[in-house]
Amino acid sequence: MDAELFPRTRAETAPGAVHVPDWLDAERQRELLDACREWARPPAGLRTVRTPGGGTMSARQVCLGRHWYPYGYAPTAVDGDGAPVKPFPARLDALARRAVTDALGAEAVAPAPYDIALINFYDADARMGMHRDADERSDAPVVSLSLGDTCVFRFGNPGTRARPYTDTEPRSGDLFVFGGPSRLAYHGVPRVHPGTAPPELGLAGRLNITLRVSGLQVTRAGRIMGDSPS
Repeated sequence: MDAELFPRTRAETAPGAVHVPDWLDAERQRELLDACREWARPPAGLRTVRTPGGGTMSARQVCLGRHWYPYGYAPTAVDGDGAPVKPFPARLDALARRAVTDALGAEAVAPAPYDIALINFYDADARMGMHRDADERSDAPVVSLSLGDTCVFRFGNPGTRARPYTDTEPRSGDLFVFGGPSRLAYHGVPRVHPGTAPPELGLAGRLNITLRVSGLQVTRAGRIMGDSPS
């Protein structure tokens, strides 16, 4: 990318919410993209999420470690092909811990390991409504990584989907971490800017990799206590 008149710098969007531009270099972006393409394959691959009201999310999703469905977690793709969810790689836990340290400081890193990845794919028309990441039982900071097209990321407050909120435009390789008083803030993606991905990445669309600590317990039978559907 050509040099900018005003280089992008680390910015605190809200208390405990930090945007770090260009956190992933080109090689790491390519590695993550290649991994996402493998994770998206069946079984328990990329699927369209259906909401309880009968609608569908325009961003498609694949999960690692725990399978998210509205509104809980399961060990299998209960709203997909029913296959066991793919394991959460240890390297993503290390990546998440480094991200929190760089954004918020080492004291903000949770003692429990990161064990959930939600990977959303946005095409040119995909959106994500304002929502909170509230299905976990841990208050560990949420780590969000962007690959591909630039988007408008709207970050609000814990009390309402409406204003006040702040719009930022994460590009490929950017990091956004939110914890502390902003851990349960509403956030969403009102639009994507198609055709803005780095050409060398070879990605048409946007991938968002969200890393979380579940705080959930798994029984010997493989069920997630209090969150798996019967």
